[in-house]
Amino acid sequence: MRHTLSILVENRFGELARIVGLFSARGYNIESLTVAETLDPQISRVTLATRGDHQTVEQIIKQLEKQIRVLSVTNLTALDHIEREMALVRVSPEGAGGRQQIMQLVDIFRARVIDVSEGGLTIETTGDRAKVGALVGLLEPLGIQEMVRAGTVAIPRMPGATANHKLRREFAVR
Repeated sequence: MRHTLSILVENRFGELARIVGLFSARGYNIESLTVAETLDPQISRVTLATRGDHQTVEQIIKQLEKQIRVLSVTNLTALDHIEREMALVRVSPEGAGGRQQIMQLVDIFRARVIDVSEGGLTIETTGDRAKVGALVGLLEPLGIQEMVRAGTVAIPRMPGATANHKLRREFAVR
C-alpha cells in the first residue's frame, strides 16, 4: 500500500540526506519526495511517498522520530487529506489533427498550455496522482518528447471541510 508521510524537520543542511539515508540503509524505497520551507523559515516540510504494509511504515515512522532534528512525522494516509502532483509535458504531435487532440485533452483535464512552438506544446497539469497519470497516458500516443513530474505535496483536510466541487457549487449560488 502507498503511504504519504509529512515530516517536519529543522531547516539545516544535511537533514534531507539523513532522511534519505535512513530509507536506503534499511532497503525502503522512496516513490516521491518534495521538500520546502514552511511559514517558519527555520522549519522544512518533507512530503514523502513510499510503499509498504502497515507494520513496515510504522517502523519507518519510529526510525524517523528518533532523528534529532525531526520535529514530527505524520502518516497522512491514515487521515482525510488532499494530495496533488504537477507535471510539465512537452508534446510534439504529427499533423494539425494531433495538435487539436492535445488542445481538447488539455481542456478536458483543466490543464494549461504554457509554451507553444513549431516543434510542439508544453503542457502544465496539476491534480491527484490518478488525474496526472491519466492525462500522461492519453498524451503518450500523441508524441510525448519529454516529461518532468513533481513529487506529491499533501496537507490534511480541515475539520468539517467539503470537497472542492461542493464549494464551487455553493459559491456559484450566491
